[in-house]
This record gives sequence, C-alpha cells and structure tokens, in this order.
Amino acid sequence: MNIDELNRAWVAAQRAGDGHALADLLADDFTLVGPLGFVLDKKQWPAGYASGALVIRSMTWEQLSARVYGDTTVVVGQITQEAAYQGTPADGRFRVTQIWVRDGDRLLPAGLHYSPIAAPAQG
Repeated sequence: MNIDELNRAWVAAQRAGDGHALADLLADDFTLVGPLGFVLDKKQWPAGYASGALVIRSMTWEQLSARVYGDTTVVVGQITQEAAYQGTPADGRFRVTQIWVRDGDRLLPAGLHYSPIAAPAQG
C-alpha cells in the first residue's frame, strides 16, 4: 500500500473503533505524542479504542506533504475530529506529523505527534 492507502486504513480503523486493526498497522516501538503532551505506546493507544474509552464520531484526514528519506517517510497533515474520551468531548483540529518506517515490504507508523490548531491571537 502507498501512504494514501495506509492513511485511509489508519483513519478507517479509528472511525470504526477497531483497536486490533489499528495495532496491526503500527511499528512495534510506536510512540504517539498527544495534543496535550501525553505519550502512548503501541499497546496503550489502540487499547483506548478497544475498550470503548475513545470514541470517534467523525474524522477527516488531509495530507499536506510527504517526504521520503531512505526507508523513512515523514507526513504532515491535518485531522478534524468529533470524538470523546471517557465521555469527555475531544473534538478539534490537529496538525499531525507522522513518521513511517519501512519494515520489509511494509510501511508502518513509528511515531505520531498531534498539535492543536489554534486560532491566531487577537491583538
């Protein structure tokens, strides 16, 4: 699969709340840095979906750039989501940096970093 297809599978797994499918997409040493600075690994992030604690009502992904460096691809995009974590709203727009690494004939996400997109300061 190419990066576009992989990202479609990544978003589909999140929308479906399919923690197992999501875990299958991730590198073994995967790390996610969330929009509030929390850090999750390959077991922790998909577990939120599998347990039902994290629920995505809608999610869109827009890829802005992809750069290839040997066996590593860095993708920058934007996610807009309507979601809840343990019943608390987690809606927002986030800039996302993805780090994909080649493992044999597959590309796997090794890292994700989410940053909230804030409105410009008024002054």
